[in-house]
Amino acid sequence: MKVKPFKGIRPPKALAKQVSSRPYDVLNSEEAFAEAEGNPMSLYHIIKPEINFTPIADEHDERVYEKAVEEFKKFRANGWLVQDEKEKYYVYAQTMNGRTQYGLVVAAWVEDYMEGRIKKHELTRKDKEEDRMKHVRINNANIEPVFFAYPHRDDLDALVAKVTAEEPEYAFVSDLDGFGHTFWVINDDELIAKITEIFAQIPAMYIADGHHRSAAAALVGNEKKLQNPNHTGNEEYNYFLAVCFPDNQLNIIDYNRVVRDLNGLSEAEFLKALEEDFVVEKQGAEIYKPNKLHNFSLYLGGKWYSLTAKEGRYDDADPIGVLDVTISSNLILDKILGIKDLRTDKRIDFVGGIRGLGELKRRVDSGEMKMALALYPVTMQQIIDIADSGNIMPPKTTWFEPKLRSGLIIHELV
Repeated sequence: MKVKPFKGIRPPKALAKQVSSRPYDVLNSEEAFAEAEGNPMSLYHIIKPEINFTPIADEHDERVYEKAVEEFKKFRANGWLVQDEKEKYYVYAQTMNGRTQYGLVVAAWVEDYMEGRIKKHELTRKDKEEDRMKHVRINNANIEPVFFAYPHRDDLDALVAKVTAEEPEYAFVSDLDGFGHTFWVINDDELIAKITEIFAQIPAMYIADGHHRSAAAALVGNEKKLQNPNHTGNEEYNYFLAVCFPDNQLNIIDYNRVVRDLNGLSEAEFLKALEEDFVVEKQGAEIYKPNKLHNFSLYLGGKWYSLTAKEGRYDDADPIGVLDVTISSNLILDKILGIKDLRTDKRIDFVGGIRGLGELKRRVDSGEMKMALALYPVTMQQIIDIADSGNIMPPKTTWFEPKLRSGLIIHELV
C-alpha cells in the first residue's frame, strides 16, 4: 500500500472536544442541529451545513454546499482549525467499554482504491457518492476520514506503542456516549519514513466503515488527475484521508432486524414455518442474545426464542452463503415473510447492536413492529474473505463501533 504523511488541518489542543463531532451519516439534520446548538465551533456546521439555515435547509440544496465552504473558511480564519507546517502521520485511539483500538492516520493513495487494492465489501449508491463528491470538491479537502483495516503486523504495533507511550495531543471523553478519543502527532522523521516503508509491504487494506466517503474521495482525486494536463502524480489530490487499524483490534457488533408484519401468518403459523429450517427453542421473557454463528434470537409476542439453523440449510464453503445475514434473509425474510429486497422494502428496518436488544423489544412491544430478529455479529475474517473473493456483503451486515470522530484531522487536496 502506498501512503504518505500530510500537513493535517486540526483544532488547537484546547478546542479538540468542542470542534469534533460524530460522522455526518450517523445522525439526521435535526439531531445535528441539537448537538451543535450553542457551539459555533462544532464541525457539524461544515459537515451538516443545512443546520445553519432557519428552517433547516434541504441537505442537497446548492446553498448548503456553499455554506460548508464558508464555514470551513471561517473555522480557519478564527483559528479553530490550524494546518500543521510539516507533513506528519498521526495516531488516533478510541476506547469503548474498557478496550482501546489504535489507528494510524495517513493519506492513502487514490490509485490503490481505483485498482482494487483498497478493498470494499459493500455496494455504494451513486446519489450518496455524488453528495460526498460535491462536498470534497467544493471544500477541496477530505473533511472526514474513512475507516480502514489492515492485516495486523507486529512491527507497526511496536511503532504505535512507542508513539502512544508519549503525551497525547488530544485526550477527551465524549459526553454523548462515554467513548474515549486520544490523538498523538508523529514528528519524528525516522518514524515517519518507517511507517511509509512498512505500509509499502502490506498487499491490501479493507474499508471497514465509510464506503461512500472512500468512493467519493478517490473519485474526486481521479477527476482532478484527469483534469490536470500537467499531472505528475505527486499532487496532494492523489491521496485521501484514512485512519487505518490492525484487523485484530476491531470490534464488529450485531446489526439486527425488525419487521412490521408476519405476511398474513399468525404467530403460531410463523413459528411452525420456522421449524422447517431451524431448531426453535422458547427462551421466555428474559432477553436472549445469539451465542454463536447460525444462532439467532427472535422476539415475538412478548417472548424470546432461540433459532438455530439446521445442517444443510447453508453452505459453509461459500463466503456469502455462510453469513447469518444471508441465512436469515433467505430462510426467514424472503421464504416466510416475502421480503425480497432489504434496501427498498418498507416492512423492514435495521437496528445497530450499539442500541442493545432492549431496543428491539421496545419497538415490538410498542406495536410499531411485529417481530425482531437479532444476529450474531460477523467477524473481521469474514469481511476480509469476502472482499478478497471480490464478493459484496448483503445490505446491513456490519456495524463497527466506536465510529471515527470527525474534526480531529482534515486533509487538504492542495
